[in-house]
Amino acid sequence: MGKEAAEVLSIGGREVRITHPGKPYFSKQTQLSKLDLVLYYLSVAPGALAGIRNRPLVLKRYVDGAEGEAFYQKRAPAERPSWLRTVTLSFPSGRVAEEVVVDDAAGLAWIVNLGCLELHPHPTRSSDLDHPDELRVDLDPGPGVSWGDVRKVALEVQALLDEMGLRGWPKTSGSRGMHVNVRIEPRWTFTEVRRAAIALSRAVERRAPAIASSKWWKEERHGVFLDYNQNAKDRTTCSAYSVRPTPDARVSAPLHWHEVPDCEPADFTVLTMPKRFAQIGDPHAGMDATPGSLDKLLDLAAQDEAAGLGDAPWPPHFRKMEGEAPRVAPSRARSAAKRTGTKPPRSKMPLVTVANSPDKDAALAGLERWKRKHAQAAELLAVDDVLVDSMRGRSSTWTRIRVNLRHVPDALRPLEEAPDPDDDPTREWRARRVSGRS
Repeated sequence: MGKEAAEVLSIGGREVRITHPGKPYFSKQTQLSKLDLVLYYLSVAPGALAGIRNRPLVLKRYVDGAEGEAFYQKRAPAERPSWLRTVTLSFPSGRVAEEVVVDDAAGLAWIVNLGCLELHPHPTRSSDLDHPDELRVDLDPGPGVSWGDVRKVALEVQALLDEMGLRGWPKTSGSRGMHVNVRIEPRWTFTEVRRAAIALSRAVERRAPAIASSKWWKEERHGVFLDYNQNAKDRTTCSAYSVRPTPDARVSAPLHWHEVPDCEPADFTVLTMPKRFAQIGDPHAGMDATPGSLDKLLDLAAQDEAAGLGDAPWPPHFRKMEGEAPRVAPSRARSAAKRTGTKPPRSKMPLVTVANSPDKDAALAGLERWKRKHAQAAELLAVDDVLVDSMRGRSSTWTRIRVNLRHVPDALRPLEEAPDPDDDPTREWRARRVSGRS
């Protein structure tokens, strides 16, 4: 069989070469080729570009399609069109990289041809990389949490933002959660924007304590987690109209607020979004016209700090921050206290890691083996006692599965064992990093 010919598209006076246009990118519940995805993005290009234009992009590439493994590429490919811009970013680690900036539909098609299903822009413009113009509220439901609770928390976010003099722009994440983006004046640093996001998360938790959580450690969360750390420097989330690697090819759908109480994520897919976009346009079209101030949220943060609520934990790859509490999960802190002879009360959140793997299915199979081996303990687990974490390494994602034994009596609790499988792709890198410091 001969090699498939490339498809050359003329877009805005520029030619973009789509290689392997017929390559299947979705092949199970939905059948879509690479060219189908390029044409989808072109059909919603004004909306998709509004979320990424003039912003540096991390390329999350699915070169084997949505059903394969993805990897992150921060650096712009060496071979790229002369008309594609780049900008140099510095990261918390001290490294720098040239990242792609997409300004038009041709650039959009070009990155989709690289296998970028999702669009991951930074919250800054290329003209000012130190001052975000977007605060991002990421609503992340825990295991067993209903979509109805996600919608309720989103409406609490809207009410709080209104009180703070800010306007939120909601969208489905395309997965299980929702995002609310807030356009702000580019006057504050990343640290200040994150501080405002922490205050917002804690305030929403106080308003809806039964369904909302601002706690970073998964063992302490419940309901819908408001992930304030998405506002730390070098963090990105998928932007509007991004395609997600779900069997039905869902997309991150911008919404009007009146749509939130009744919206369903499954209604928004690669197959349905072009018609919706043609009929109603982009619900977020006016976002850039309404930048707001963080002053009231930062006042709220100051009130929290005066009441004894300090900084919240940072992502693990950040250096230790001034004023940050010890960056260790509460259950591990209790274990350390026990080893040193300062035994605390019985741990309420005893965690065991049962699987690590770049292959989520392999990790889930390891969980099932653990359940069969420890059947008595497994029968006592609640839905949210199984923590399936999508971990982000330097350039790839992997799955870690932990089990919370809080509902299992001491006599029935399995001891910590070597995870099965135990393939953490970051272990070697972290070991080199530690040895380099010693």
